[in-house]
Amino acid sequence: MTRAGRAEWTKLRTDASNGWLTLGMIALTVAVGAAVAMTSRCDATGCAGDPARLSLTGVMVGQVVVAVVAALMVGNEYSTGMMHTTLTAMPRRLTVLCSKSAVLSAVTLVAGAVSVLGSLLIGRLVQPGRGFTEQHGFAALSLTDAPTLRAAVGSVCYLVLIGLLSLGIALVVRSSATAVGIVLALLFVFPILAQVVADPDWQRHLRQISPMTAGLAVQTTVGVDDLPIGPWQGLGVVALWAAGAMAAGGWLLSSRDA
Repeated sequence: MTRAGRAEWTKLRTDASNGWLTLGMIALTVAVGAAVAMTSRCDATGCAGDPARLSLTGVMVGQVVVAVVAALMVGNEYSTGMMHTTLTAMPRRLTVLCSKSAVLSAVTLVAGAVSVLGSLLIGRLVQPGRGFTEQHGFAALSLTDAPTLRAAVGSVCYLVLIGLLSLGIALVVRSSATAVGIVLALLFVFPILAQVVADPDWQRHLRQISPMTAGLAVQTTVGVDDLPIGPWQGLGVVALWAAGAMAAGGWLLSSRDA
């Protein structure tokens, strides 16, 4: 497992595009979060803003880059024939699956933590000047505040799970572009359907099973009781999607030729 993990890390870091994509994910996440924080405003007590969630809006953009990096880990190997070499060097396919998952999770964890902390720091500096003050019922963003800490940790975990979801789908379809397309459809089609469907019960159910809507509920720190699904339960929904994709990808990796 150690040798396989080292091999996967070497493959990931020696492809320059992965490094640029990871840096791009951090930059985009922080930039979008900063833009939303600087343009949001709370002019009176009781305004409907959620400072933590507003600052972490960039995670919605960052997840796309995470999905791309994860899909490329597998898709590039299949497109170049490198997967045959990988499985020849490491015939234990479960070990290959675990090593890819571990390396991807570690990289996403670090990049996600930097992105989330940067976004919250900018929000803490900017939002008091936009009306999110104690006078209006909002304390400054701080990781010592339990809901804010939950939003931060949950956002990082969400990005890791999106990476695993994309990795599993890429193992199933063996194509980076197809895998990214499927992941984006899963993330964004459910919220669109929830807007189109008129029945409130169906809207709620769609939001409860949507990977993005359910997963990003973990960022909510204001009006948690009004959510269609609880913060940690929502993150559990994403975990189930990721586990299903990884199980399918692992089974197909073991049962068919490279």
